[in-house]
Amino acid sequence: MFGDLMGMMGKLKETQQRVEETKKRLDSVLIDENSSDGLLKVTLTANRLFKSIDIDDSLLEDKEQLEDYLILTLNKAIEKATNVNETEIAAVAKDGMPNIPGMDLFK
Repeated sequence: MFGDLMGMMGKLKETQQRVEETKKRLDSVLIDENSSDGLLKVTLTANRLFKSIDIDDSLLEDKEQLEDYLILTLNKAIEKATNVNETEIAAVAKDGMPNIPGMDLFK
């Protein structure tokens, strides 16, 4: 019994380390998002840290329009990055979880 428990604990620790390594790797995965007309472009990491924002000069003339573009484009970029992040972390966590009867956490 204790051998099984120690084995599970070791596997959980290994999985935790792999999750941390995946989080670090996701700092280098870049997500690009553009407004529908290409006037605004943003780049962020899969860990949702913004790297760049490129705004076409024509958007600088209308503050309200620029704000709308930023909200729409940033939200789309964050959604994409979150999906990549969650998928990667879940895959690592699921792969490393010990098989504990009755604990079907990842179906």
